Amino acid sequence: MKILVTGGAGYIGSHAVRRLKQAGYGTLVLDNLVYGHREYVEPDELITGDLSNAALLKDVFTSHRIDAVMHFAAYAYVGESVENPAKYYRNNVAATLNLLDAMREADVNKFIFSSTCATYGEPEQTPITETHPQSPVNPYGWSKVMVEKILHDYAAAYKLKYVAFRYFNAAGADPAGGIGEDHNPETHLIPLVLDAAMGKRKQITIYGTDYPTPDGTCIRDYIHVSDLAEAHVLGLKHLVGGGESDVFNLGNGGGFSVREVIEVAKKMTGLPVEVVEGERRAGDPAMLVGSAAKAKQRLGWTPEFSGLEKIISTAWAWHQHRFGIKKEV
Repeated sequence: MKILVTGGAGYIGSHAVRRLKQAGYGTLVLDNLVYGHREYVEPDELITGDLSNAALLKDVFTSHRIDAVMHFAAYAYVGESVENPAKYYRNNVAATLNLLDAMREADVNKFIFSSTCATYGEPEQTPITETHPQSPVNPYGWSKVMVEKILHDYAAAYKLKYVAFRYFNAAGADPAGGIGEDHNPETHLIPLVLDAAMGKRKQITIYGTDYPTPDGTCIRDYIHVSDLAEAHVLGLKHLVGGGESDVFNLGNGGGFSVREVIEVAKKMTGLPVEVVEGERRAGDPAMLVGSAAKAKQRLGWTPEFSGLEKIISTAWAWHQHRFGIKKEV
């Protein structure tokens, strides 16, 4: 089978491509390289282009025998989505419609969608299950809800089969090396803490220390990117095996506080991290933790790198490789 991976030169998409190859699938990557990295993809597998280009999509499906699609090509900066919602609705929603319509025309009906826990909004209970109401608090989250609704309707009308994964905080890097987290700008806590340990930023700020959590800082559910990639392969196997369309959370089922992340990063790197305590940020829930029981039960998903030390050690190894530092983990 050959799998088209949109956004396959990005952080999560590139890890999915690597896992697909390990599982014996052929891969073809379509990425506009706005946030993706050309060096993450084999040159003969990469088509550089945008999902807004319907003619390009038609050519891709005409020129290649594609059996299924994994869709990672989305903008994902929450703050930017508030400042420029048009950008997010055009790329995350309208461009996805182009992709789905090209699939229909080519009679490709298996689709794995990269969704997000941001579709839930403020949590009403923890851990969050797939039945939790979806009420996003930003355009990014709404763009993902819209696509989920489109998938539901396309499945009913056009016999599309899909799996949508709502995942929590992706982190870490492939233990085999060569690919990892490299965003510009970087907004995720673990790489920011590692940047501070390296001296590439002066300090790390904790936004709020008076939350109703054991140490007063926010708790988030971190999931290793390689475990995310494995779940996507299992989702594909589910559809290929005749499974019905479904939605799954991907997370650890537990969480780690901001202070815990900082302390484990200091331990893993052996380097000091300057910490500044700041005020809470508007809209930051005290705890965001998801239940992945459904994915474990129905897909047989078993995260391999669930511990925070494992997650940060692979992220640190990637940071050392990326910046040419030879310090042992």
